[in-house]
Amino acid sequence: MPRNGNASCAAIVKLGGSLAHTPQCAAWLEVLAAWGGPLILVPGGGPFADCVRTTQATMRFDDATAHRMALMAMEQYGTALAARAPVFALASCREELDGALCAGQIPVWMPAKMILAAPEIPETWELTSDSLAAWLTGILGAHRLLLIKSVGPTGPATAGGLAANKIVDPLFPRFAAQSQAEVWLAGPEALAGALRVLQSGGMPGTKITIP
Repeated sequence: MPRNGNASCAAIVKLGGSLAHTPQCAAWLEVLAAWGGPLILVPGGGPFADCVRTTQATMRFDDATAHRMALMAMEQYGTALAARAPVFALASCREELDGALCAGQIPVWMPAKMILAAPEIPETWELTSDSLAAWLTGILGAHRLLLIKSVGPTGPATAGGLAANKIVDPLFPRFAAQSQAEVWLAGPEALAGALRVLQSGGMPGTKITIP
């Protein structure tokens, strides 16, 4: 695996929580581990975030509380992903991200520490791990963001169109534009040839037009 302690040189790869209970989850992790990056893996919330939504409806706690719990849900999913192979390492801050990359590992971002210290992040369900991945991309100065989801675009796609179709959250177009990075979306159809594309220096899936 390439060794580089500078997170700005890594690709940011968000692995959707909707893949948690599918064979694609393990398959994508194998692809990413075989590729080696350098990359930083951003977990979705998956079934853990679903529990937060369900519990909020019955316990009626506010969105700020749900936001904190959703960040913990991402960390639970990320912890489960990291357990799949020794190459993955949990990282909660820039120093830990850089350290894992320098050690030849793939850092799995634990977002709570950085996000709770960022006042520009709204505490709302309109923001999901998609926007947080775009925010991280911008903060780190990374140049590429790949969203891996259970559904991919059927043709050319824009960030606004994906938001309108609820494939990404409503705030994603803004955070993606602020990141100034190139963005790709990979669905199940991109998995088969993904390793070859990554090893050749490309990104699997469809490149997203950002306004």
